[in-house]
Amino acid sequence: MAIIEVRDLGKRYGPRVAVDSVSFEVAEGEIFGVLGPNGAGKTTTVECVAGLRTPDRGSVSVLGRRPADVRASIGVQLQASELPERMRVGEALALFSSFYPSPVDWSARLGLVPHLKAEFGQLSGGLKQRLSIALALIGSPRIAILDELTTGLDPRARRDTWSVIEEVRSAGVTILLVTHFMEEAERLCDRVAVFRDGRIVALDTPSELVSRVDGGTRVRFVPSAALDVSVLEALPEVTSVTTAGEQLVVSGSENLLHAVTSLLARRQVVARQLRVDQVSLDDAYVELTGGRDVQDR
Repeated sequence: MAIIEVRDLGKRYGPRVAVDSVSFEVAEGEIFGVLGPNGAGKTTTVECVAGLRTPDRGSVSVLGRRPADVRASIGVQLQASELPERMRVGEALALFSSFYPSPVDWSARLGLVPHLKAEFGQLSGGLKQRLSIALALIGSPRIAILDELTTGLDPRARRDTWSVIEEVRSAGVTILLVTHFMEEAERLCDRVAVFRDGRIVALDTPSELVSRVDGGTRVRFVPSAALDVSVLEALPEVTSVTTAGEQLVVSGSENLLHAVTSLLARRQVVARQLRVDQVSLDDAYVELTGGRDVQDR
């Protein structure tokens, strides 16, 4: 069942086109990723889904209705969310709870109970993000929109936040996740939409997007003895062989490693400094977007 439906969405800021003919659906219970360079139209799109902006054309349906009619069912964590520096965590939770008839306290599940008396300005980046999530979910929404949730966090805090997102989904919340971290998208998202210049250029599961990239596996090694490159190129699993000094770089299919090492064993050649690189969502993203950023939209 589609819980979010976007059809031919368009948005301009003066003469500049921010979003151009964007269409997608999000299934109930899904973590749907929105990827793209700065200025690709990601934030404008999700703000239209949240009812914070009005599209110039097209339609957005959330739970079968206009976003403005179901705002209580949507929790939003914006890219830049701030509270007064002296406001305590408990005070913020109490204030936001007062906005809803049946608020849900996420403080225990998100590890905030020991910090209820701490001031917002004293919190680490990870705790600020946990508080931001708690405030977005306090109204018991069916949908959570999380925009660049882990930007500025150290690797440990980022992974802790990922665990929180997975727990939120397990509670039955559908998540629309805007991110520019490919590792984050690969770990969390069921499907991703890749934006470029205000349009969606690809929409699929992370694994399917990766499978579209040529040279799915790369094997790098220095042969212990002279090796005719043509014998590697003749292998059906190999798509290309290049050299980098003494090192050979062999690209090919997922069975490449077995094919190459078997050939080397038959020829009694040892693969020194062996390294295997798998194509990742990073590679697919760069290929789809051209690896460039544009002005913020």
